[in-house]
Amino acid sequence: MTAHSLQKAPTGKDIMDAQSRIASFIHKTPVFTSKAFDAMSNKSCLLKGEHLQKTGAFKARGAMNAVLIHRDSAQVSGFITHSSGNHGAALSWAAEQIGAPAYIVMPSNAPQAKIDAVKEYGGLITFCDPTLEARELTAAELQRSTGALFIHPYDNYDVIAGQATATLELLQEHPDLEWLFIPVGGGGLLAGASLANYYFGKAKVVGCEPSNADDAYKSFISKTRVSVKTPNTIADGLRTSLGVRNFPIILDHVNDIILLSEEELENAWHICLSRTKQFIEPSAASGIAAALKHQSTGKAGIMLCGGNMNTSQFALR
Repeated sequence: MTAHSLQKAPTGKDIMDAQSRIASFIHKTPVFTSKAFDAMSNKSCLLKGEHLQKTGAFKARGAMNAVLIHRDSAQVSGFITHSSGNHGAALSWAAEQIGAPAYIVMPSNAPQAKIDAVKEYGGLITFCDPTLEARELTAAELQRSTGALFIHPYDNYDVIAGQATATLELLQEHPDLEWLFIPVGGGGLLAGASLANYYFGKAKVVGCEPSNADDAYKSFISKTRVSVKTPNTIADGLRTSLGVRNFPIILDHVNDIILLSEEELENAWHICLSRTKQFIEPSAASGIAAALKHQSTGKAGIMLCGGNMNTSQFALR
């Protein structure tokens, strides 16, 4: 079956097609429970372990879907993106699966663990200043010189369809979920999750965002897309601005966005590690923190979106 790049928001069929397309490349990730956490959150929680996905994050899904859709046209010239780490690693890995080069523009302050991961998967890194403008300008210049196909980290319908498969998997196993707590940075995961829920579930969808990078919240409340200015949060994967294509999907299909302090994120990270024994990155702690903070009861799905962070800061003696 010939795959065509999506030009509008993914349908239920598009999401199912993406699931079939990427199935042989990715992990079907496990779901974790914790009675202690259920008691703390006053909910029956199911934690979807995308931190155990290929490349350590859900990003492998969207990158793989986009690469496979464009494999015939871009295999020789390769792919390019800008990323703080997880999408860069995912695109490097996905391109490697079909023998194509991947050019990754990374901010100079990207975590070392994520820089190492991009290199490990064969990505060719170009560093830039840690601003969205610098990322976009550097990527555009590199694209002109290489002829590579640009795959946006989140503002891309093929990527959104791929990210939606994480929530689709969860809903296929647990169709009776009443709540979904989904981290939001650029909005690829949240837009995909909300579409998967719209077509295949019946939960209320809550976006989970750091207060120090609150553009999605402000956009959602004002119904006018705004960009993040100076994000300063430990959740480095959520420092990006909400995507143009992602925003209307989120407006139509997300019920609420909740803001989280740095203290709440840090506390949630420790709770996840101590109660579930799952090592996640701070961005993934946003779903944990939101479930603890949100005044709701019932059966809830929480997306542990990634597990890529520097482990050398932890000493055993």
